[in-house]
Amino acid sequence: MTGKEIRDIFIRFFEQREHRVVSSSSLVPNDPTLLLTSAGMVQFKSYFQGEEKPPYRRATSVQKCLRTTDIESVGITARHNTFFEMLGNFSFGDYYKESAIPWAWELVTVVLGIDPATLWISVYTDDDEAERIWKDTPGVVPERVFQLGEEDNFWKMGATGPCGPCSEILYDRGEEFACGPDCRAGCDCDRFLELWNLVFIQYDRQADGSLVPLPEQSIDTGMGLERVAVIKQGVATIFETDLIMPVVASIAGLSGVGLGDSPATDVSIKVVADHARAATFLISDGVVPSNEGRGYILRRLLRRAVRHGRLLGIGGFFINGLADVVVELLGDVYPGLKEHHSLVSGVIAAEEERFGQTLQQGVDLLGGVIDDLGRSGGDTISGKTVFYLHDTLGFPLELTEEIALDQGVSVDREGFNALMEEQRERARQSRETEVDDDRNVLAELCRDKGRTFFDGYRCATATATVVALVSGGRRVEAASGDEQLDIILDRTPFYAESGGQVGDTGTIEGPGGTVEVEDTVYGAPGLVVQRGVLSGSLAVGDEVEAVVDTERRMAISRNHSATHILHWALREVLGTHARQSGSYVTPERLRFDFIHFKPVSPGELGEIERLANDKVLADVPVVTVETARQEAMDSGAVALFGEKYADDVRVVEMGEFSRELCGGIHVDRTGRVGPISIVSESGIGAGLRRIEATSGQETLRHYRFLESLVGEAGGLLKVNSHEIPERVAEILSQLRELERGKAKEESRDVAGRAREIARGARVSGAVMLARVDGEGQKALRDLADIIMNENDCGVLAIAGAAAGKAQIVVKVERRLADKGLDARELAIRAGVLIGGGGGGRPDMAVAGGGRVEGIDEALDAVGSAVAAALEGEG
Repeated sequence: MTGKEIRDIFIRFFEQREHRVVSSSSLVPNDPTLLLTSAGMVQFKSYFQGEEKPPYRRATSVQKCLRTTDIESVGITARHNTFFEMLGNFSFGDYYKESAIPWAWELVTVVLGIDPATLWISVYTDDDEAERIWKDTPGVVPERVFQLGEEDNFWKMGATGPCGPCSEILYDRGEEFACGPDCRAGCDCDRFLELWNLVFIQYDRQADGSLVPLPEQSIDTGMGLERVAVIKQGVATIFETDLIMPVVASIAGLSGVGLGDSPATDVSIKVVADHARAATFLISDGVVPSNEGRGYILRRLLRRAVRHGRLLGIGGFFINGLADVVVELLGDVYPGLKEHHSLVSGVIAAEEERFGQTLQQGVDLLGGVIDDLGRSGGDTISGKTVFYLHDTLGFPLELTEEIALDQGVSVDREGFNALMEEQRERARQSRETEVDDDRNVLAELCRDKGRTFFDGYRCATATATVVALVSGGRRVEAASGDEQLDIILDRTPFYAESGGQVGDTGTIEGPGGTVEVEDTVYGAPGLVVQRGVLSGSLAVGDEVEAVVDTERRMAISRNHSATHILHWALREVLGTHARQSGSYVTPERLRFDFIHFKPVSPGELGEIERLANDKVLADVPVVTVETARQEAMDSGAVALFGEKYADDVRVVEMGEFSRELCGGIHVDRTGRVGPISIVSESGIGAGLRRIEATSGQETLRHYRFLESLVGEAGGLLKVNSHEIPERVAEILSQLRELERGKAKEESRDVAGRAREIARGARVSGAVMLARVDGEGQKALRDLADIIMNENDCGVLAIAGAAAGKAQIVVKVERRLADKGLDARELAIRAGVLIGGGGGGRPDMAVAGGGRVEGIDEALDAVGSAVAAALEGEG
């Protein structure tokens, strides 16, 4: 049975039982508390938590998932991977255990044809109901139903909130896979494969740990497609299934090494195959490599794959080719893979090239450090070295630990963690985003009052009724005085911040007072919250007049429409891979993040701006259409990375050139956007660029500001505006002449200073070491050049402190450099000791850092390294 057949059978089984078939959501969840989509239930989380009313009571899906908790087990066990497909069925207050359990048994044993004699069932210790239903299910052997404790069979979403017992179907692969004579069902080894987990969500865990029964009980199940394929295809590991084997075969073709050749190469093949799949899917969902969050996870996966590829003997860039195999294999199931194929290729190529430049450098540095430890009798790589590798060379900590473990030494994780404290704290805070104090109150309001009717597309004022007030995180019936207040209306013209567009401001006027609305946000899905300061009094039930600041909204709508126009122009000039990755639209300007792998040239920026303004001048209609999501996608509408879309969507169309899924406010014709000006373009991460731009009156104000600068410059230079460049060129020429004269005088002084330093330097064989404080790096380089030219030394290291910073310059005679003595390696080694990093050419390199007290130690390290190298050569 192929992987495709298993997918289809599962979906068809539940579709026949009145489940809505829901497409896989992105690996980037629409949830600030989660880094990645790690289970099928993630896209339904708001339904389980009661924050949002589900549009259906039953659902089924095949969800792409990614987990890195077991990354160290990938390649070692038969069943672990980071990327996998999860088959699931879900009930939101509809059916419960009495249906979920028999259906699961029927699907596994009857439809999939798995022998009941190979199956075991685990239930939670206190879940007598589930145990009874299992034992009463025809075909289940009662003796094969057993109990496990909370650690194994109780599921929770977090410290508080929805939770409940779970039950697992385990597949017994036979004694040959056992970990020992005492191996039994529930053992965490390759014998008992966790096939399907059924979660029975029936409690709401309180802050004190107590369990309160939920008013509606729900079902959340998950079964790994790859694990089912192992059973149905009769293979030993997930890597031998038709879902992954083509990638493994491609790796074997590149390396000349196949599965089964040796335990060590088997691990590397599996790591490369799994990580290539995971990286391909992450990038296709808009993740780019970075040093934090999900971008760091992607970088770690790619760099780990590169390192294991090298262990297999694969040279050059190779992950791109594996990504092509993944796209070919799964592109029909997940169309985003094909749609973003060029994006995947570009990001992987850029990251492989970036890491390729530093991988050997890092491996060589680690090798030198490990050799030094061997000579000195040490067994631990310092936290400073590990931090340098991570912070400067982009070596993930885990990769350093892997290499160290292979060589029999350990890593000073505690020292590394101390140096990484600030970065780790920021990452922790980003992963564990604190929710507002009143979030629970607002979620409860959403359940009680339902969604707010938004009328802002049609009008900017509305008569509404106050349905709730929140002050200080508590619901109140009335408020008075100058008080900060959250107001919930039954209907509103105020746009709540979403999709990159800021929320509206304005006023809410009631019978006893006025609220100056400072912001509008979603307090819970569909619940619009107006936040502002009350003057006077306001009560629940009051009829009010909600009035949006229309001048501000118009400026926002111009910038939002300009964002769509620029998105189209970017893709026209740079290619279709240049997709929007985020935006922020305010009244003053717009910020637009997009995927691209190098700086956008001035010529390209000019063309993008010209095309955008051509569309403004064309003054084409801007219309909105509400339609089914799939129909919109089939029509060519562009969906944005990381956005969650409902089954019915709003499409914004600009003439024939732009069609995007968007819920924002727009102008009615492109001509109303006014002139668009690109103010800046910059890089904000690997493969990620940012454009800032203005439109309308802000562009005119920007042009007037530039004109005033030009006029002021002309006045200072006493020339007309068009003569400024010529006059500046004349002044620069005069300055260069003066600088040349000054440089000649200084060079005579520097030469004398260099001779003085050489006379006082430490000389040992071919090495000259000198300390010179008070000079910057450029001055040290100049001194090093003169000393090297005037003295017969093979290696020169000159170091010193200036302005609280340590600097070192290393020069290696060309003859020695050609023989393999590399100034860069010497500078890197010295750099670690002064708390920084280094780089340069084989014959000249520099290093800098903040650890001034390490300068003498760094000079000694260079001397020792050169002596050891020359001794080895001898």
